Amino acid sequence: MQVSRVRFLLSLGLGVVAISSASLMIRLAQAEGVPTLSIAAWRLVFASLFLLPYAWATHRDELRDLSRQELALLIASGVFLGLHFAAWIVSLGYTSVASSVVLVSMGPLFVGLGSWIFLGERPTARMAVGILMAAAGSIVISWGDLGRGQDHLLGDVLALVGAVMIASYLMIGRKVRARRSLTAYIAPVYGTATLTLLAIALAGRQPMLGFSLPAYGWMLALGLVPQLVGHSMLNWALQYLSATYVSIITLTEPLGSSVLAYAILDETISWSTAAGGALILGGITIASQAETHRDQRAEMDGQPQGTGDPPDDR
Repeated sequence: MQVSRVRFLLSLGLGVVAISSASLMIRLAQAEGVPTLSIAAWRLVFASLFLLPYAWATHRDELRDLSRQELALLIASGVFLGLHFAAWIVSLGYTSVASSVVLVSMGPLFVGLGSWIFLGERPTARMAVGILMAAAGSIVISWGDLGRGQDHLLGDVLALVGAVMIASYLMIGRKVRARRSLTAYIAPVYGTATLTLLAIALAGRQPMLGFSLPAYGWMLALGLVPQLVGHSMLNWALQYLSATYVSIITLTEPLGSSVLAYAILDETISWSTAAGGALILGGITIASQAETHRDQRAEMDGQPQGTGDPPDDR
């Protein structure tokens, strides 16, 4: 049975809206006095508390059937996801929501670079132009934040690290999701990410208890909405679309996050963030078109990329 194209697009749209709300919830938790690493850890703790019992009750046999190679990949994916959240959420404590979210959204470019380095897929001229354009955008953002102090520049660097980690997470997810159900994939990944973040928070001597009720409410919302709904929708799509395509879908997040931060937090958008963000998103668009053309050529040569009509969700 086929999932309708409308349902498919609506599901991905819901995922994008969910992940766009993350930076706002993080800022609201920070306003309650919660350290950034504690927020990252609690986000995954709450998500895992809901997900892991459900996964064990409904997909126990499939989880037991995971091969050593699959399990190793899932653990690596979870570590990358945990590091992504640690770097990105900490970056929000130093730089603006707009700068952080735009820079962390360079993930599609790192997917393209990773495919070149690790898979031997040399980028086309259009891909190279997109990469250079996005790199120029990151320099513009960092240059503008440099004048605002070293903290803003550190936040930009951490956001870029988060982009590299999310790209690695998506590339591994594309490989494993082709063979496993969504629940059997995300349960070990989210569980590993939880342990990774707890280890980082404890190593950094960050408190995990003693916060206000509203603070725990915002962190619970982070675990349920951006994580269980948002990221899970993107992982669901990895069974049917390439990692590059899925990462392209997330490109609307900077717009949504910046608008929410402007409307609710009254956070201004600097000229450097606006100009750099436009360059980055333009570069990613060019690079994404190059990836699309490459996949279309591969399909014409008889090498389907798994981007056709999505089958029913498993």
